[in-house]
Amino acid sequence: MTTARQRHTTTHEENLRRLARIEGQIRGIRRMIEEGAYCVDILVQLEAAQAALRAVSHRVLRKHMETCVRQAASDPNPGAIREKLDEVIMLLERQTR
Repeated sequence: MTTARQRHTTTHEENLRRLARIEGQIRGIRRMIEEGAYCVDILVQLEAAQAALRAVSHRVLRKHMETCVRQAASDPNPGAIREKLDEVIMLLERQTR
């Protein structure tokens, strides 16, 4: 049987590598704007960078759920899990605005 921890192997190092690639994308977009590239080409690259950031965000949220929220669920203090769930709900509400 596969556990959530086995399915989710994203590490901080992997996210840092992804963010470094995104930084490169952003520098490339800046160059495109400085050089007066075609607007649609710039928009395509902006959407790609946003999608990459969303992917990192989803990975971090998943890791938070699998670690911090799971740990709070086993805390004898019933307020601990409620606090973590409220944080996650707030984050999801922000993402859907």
